[in-house]
Amino acid sequence: MVAEFFKGENFPRVLGTGISESKGVRHGYIANIDDAIKSIRRAVHEAEKNSGVKIKKAIVSIGGISLSSEIGYGSAIISKADGEVTVLDVNKAIAESENNLQILNKKIIHTIPIQYKLDGKEIHGRPEGMRGIKLEIRTLFITTLEQHLDDLLMAISQCDIEVLDIIASPFAESLIVMSEKQKAAGCILANIGAETVSLAVFENGNIVSLHVFSIGSTDITNDIALGLKIPLEEAEAVKTGLLVKDYSKKKLDQIIEARLTDIFELIENHLKKIKRNGLLPAGIIFTGGGSSNALIQDLAREILKIPTKAVHPDMYSFTKGKIKNSAWFVALGLCAAGKDSLVPSSSYSSIKRVFQNAKNFFTNIGKQLLP
Repeated sequence: MVAEFFKGENFPRVLGTGISESKGVRHGYIANIDDAIKSIRRAVHEAEKNSGVKIKKAIVSIGGISLSSEIGYGSAIISKADGEVTVLDVNKAIAESENNLQILNKKIIHTIPIQYKLDGKEIHGRPEGMRGIKLEIRTLFITTLEQHLDDLLMAISQCDIEVLDIIASPFAESLIVMSEKQKAAGCILANIGAETVSLAVFENGNIVSLHVFSIGSTDITNDIALGLKIPLEEAEAVKTGLLVKDYSKKKLDQIIEARLTDIFELIENHLKKIKRNGLLPAGIIFTGGGSSNALIQDLAREILKIPTKAVHPDMYSFTKGKIKNSAWFVALGLCAAGKDSLVPSSSYSSIKRVFQNAKNFFTNIGKQLLP
């Protein structure tokens, strides 16, 4: 997606989009880098053609089954003699919370402080300027497998595109479809994709948990193909409503409902694990290419016992008529993030080093292959 901000407007205007089949990708990570590179190039070429803009730099989202959140705890003794908390003290406590993590083979994408205590008492807001002896911090880290990140950066580098930033997909999407009021009250953002369902839980304005399940709308297509004994292509058309045939609507709904129930039970179990089930007043917002099914909202409300809402681009004036389905909200969120530093990311310097290493890797390989 190529977008531009105009003076006085809060959201970007879409200038052009490009799309191609995600070949070489499995459950959100790259399984065949050559196929993935071809897919990226096709999408970029189409976006350039539609927007009239040459794409040389991009903000990139990362998702997939290895994307998750980890909680770390750290502390720091206040360094100033008068006990005033400084940015240095906060950074020391955050660094210790990171050092206390056990995240072998993972890379941190975002670092978000979600709770502070000063001398054992919880403080709301920022601690800088307060006085005390010991600062404690609870930090949420958004992580992904280092291998998955490396492969993504390598693929993009081969398309001659400079990566300006890496943002977790649920963060990017939340910039478009969620209000600050919803994030403060407590809300879930659930993206139903082809092969994954990503779940981001917000409370008190911050993300408090992120998880990705290896299940998606492709599983519904497979179930329809098996249940109705029809080819996969036909099953996909039946699922999306593009093909209407004499199939029993009752049987079709039963097939879809069974798989959706599996998805919502996974979500409910995760909410129980983090002790948020039934306790999020702003409910759950569904997005993604698989969120348009009519059964989703009622079934989710019945199982999760919270308000439910499926969002669509036509609900927003700045997207109406410009993008066709909610699968584009992540890309639009990346464009929105490009205007300001809207997403916490204290770890991108190390990610940029990974990106540079990826470029150097391919440069060195190319030199070795030259005669």
